[in-house]
Amino acid sequence: MKPYKEMTREELLQEKASLEARFNEVKAKGLKLDMSRGKPSKEQLELSNGMMDVLNSSSDMLCEAGVDCRNYGIMDGIPEARRLLADMSEVPEKNILIYGNSSLNVMFDTVSRAMTMGVCGHTPWGKLDKVKFLCPVPGYDRHFGITEFFGIEMINVPLLETGPDMDMVEKLVAEDDAIKGIWCVPKYSNPTGISYSDETVRRFAHLKPAAPDFRIFWDNAYSIHHLYEDDQDVILELLTECEKAGTEDMVYKFISTSKVTFPGSGIAAMAASEANLADARRAMFYQTIGHDKLNQLRHVRFFKDMDGMRAHMKKHADILRPKFEAVLDVFEKELGGLEIGSWVKPKGGYFISFDALEGCAKKIVAMAKEAGVTLTGAGATFPYGKDPKDSNIRIAPSFPEPEELSLAAEIFVLSVKLVSLEKLLALRS
Repeated sequence: MKPYKEMTREELLQEKASLEARFNEVKAKGLKLDMSRGKPSKEQLELSNGMMDVLNSSSDMLCEAGVDCRNYGIMDGIPEARRLLADMSEVPEKNILIYGNSSLNVMFDTVSRAMTMGVCGHTPWGKLDKVKFLCPVPGYDRHFGITEFFGIEMINVPLLETGPDMDMVEKLVAEDDAIKGIWCVPKYSNPTGISYSDETVRRFAHLKPAAPDFRIFWDNAYSIHHLYEDDQDVILELLTECEKAGTEDMVYKFISTSKVTFPGSGIAAMAASEANLADARRAMFYQTIGHDKLNQLRHVRFFKDMDGMRAHMKKHADILRPKFEAVLDVFEKELGGLEIGSWVKPKGGYFISFDALEGCAKKIVAMAKEAGVTLTGAGATFPYGKDPKDSNIRIAPSFPEPEELSLAAEIFVLSVKLVSLEKLLALRS
């Protein structure tokens, strides 16, 4: 089919009538399909069920340091868990601090600590007149939610195929000491699926911020979440690059097993310089006497090492890959050549980012919901929920069952087509 923009008004009206009939047929089925968040499916969750069996009432509960994991102690995390999360983070064990079950919680705590205590002896952000954060867009809504919660001003930075617009990042951080941080999902970015180039990582390591307490919040949420065994993105390890540049205090790396094992029941960690970890421990000393060491022990005994975790992630990929490909195939078949949307084929992560015609995203999401498909709210991938172009939509293929997914994708493309036709017809009226 030729591009919609090249159709006559009569052709557009004919196409619209045909699509409306199909849309009403689907709507009448009363479907309830959820593609709103990157939730693992039941089949994925069951991959980790064996972890529930590695400890029982007769198990040895001692970690390799000889500490009873049922009791208090070892605030940094048991050694074997620190080693596993260090390998997952591609850093030495000395640079790892184990927290609780969620990396989002660690990020929230890190911002909260900066607001109340300051960063490594600097003025607490909460006592400053203005605090700002750079936000690569489209990006992760929960990142933006944290900074909005604390009243931090957020500045949009375009996310390119190589990562954030580094010309803009370098200029802004060098000129404004109120800019205290930047949110980053460097590998299989949420939602676009892009991974930062080597040059981008090196430029991050060589930033010269005006604020001495500026920090890069490097969220490695999808670092081992590949879809393909023979086609994977590899990025430079930022802390190593920062050490080479003498800027190792500039980065916080966050990671967790939330989408590796059980979301909400995983292990989270922060990787950072020794100075940053010492700063974090000062607050942690008053926060807790130790995180859940039994959960740490379960994870280590289940995976044993990083090779075990990689083998586990291949099983996740085998479940996820057909779902991503099913959605992308529908997009290509139904939308290819129409010039009413664009999308990226990711090699990993949990999302597909779709860009509709300007001014159409909210209407597409609303129309899809009318037919029974719940999508992430339009605008969610931008600070304050405001997409200046109202075009970006985040799609999460992971949760629906395979048979549901093709129908959900069909509803989505029907919504894209109908809203796009309305826009084009309005322009010609």
